[in-house]
Amino acid sequence: GTEIPAVSALHRHRVEQVVADVWGVNASPARLAAQLHQESRWQARARSPVGAQGIAQFMPATAQWMAERFKDQLGVFDPWNPVQAIHAAALYDKWLLDRVQAIGHTTLTECTRWNFALRAYNGGETWLLRERALTVTARADPNNWKQVERFRARGASAHSENVGYPRKILLTLEPAYIAAGWPGEAVCR
Repeated sequence: GTEIPAVSALHRHRVEQVVADVWGVNASPARLAAQLHQESRWQARARSPVGAQGIAQFMPATAQWMAERFKDQLGVFDPWNPVQAIHAAALYDKWLLDRVQAIGHTTLTECTRWNFALRAYNGGETWLLRERALTVTARADPNNWKQVERFRARGASAHSENVGYPRKILLTLEPAYIAAGWPGEAVCR
């Protein structure tokens, strides 16, 4: 649901702090809050059926990669530690967003860039790139998230979950957190 869990208040300061550190003071803590809501409903001990861990639901291999990639920022990384995991989620989001590039002659909106970064967080950057390539092959726009959604390179249920993930965060939850008083501005309108 879109009801803001009371437990989110325990982590609000940390979310605001890391978003400012990673993205700058004009970034949207509401967006990271929406993502953590979608991942675990703010449950620090959450474990998914496929093995994702903690408040930010990192798979063990991703957590291990992040521990190495962001060791200067994170120190010894424990995905079960919500303070560290919130910081890691912001760092990983920025890393993924910075890797989203326009393909061809059209441009990427910020909404599409965030959609693609969140899809990469949820289902892997490689799958997203394959689906953008299928979009090119079909002569559709690989820089428009709505057009890319039509193309599937993975199983139907995985694709459906991956397409729904950024939609829920950017179109439903981020505006709900903003309406609840969290700082930020919705990137998709």
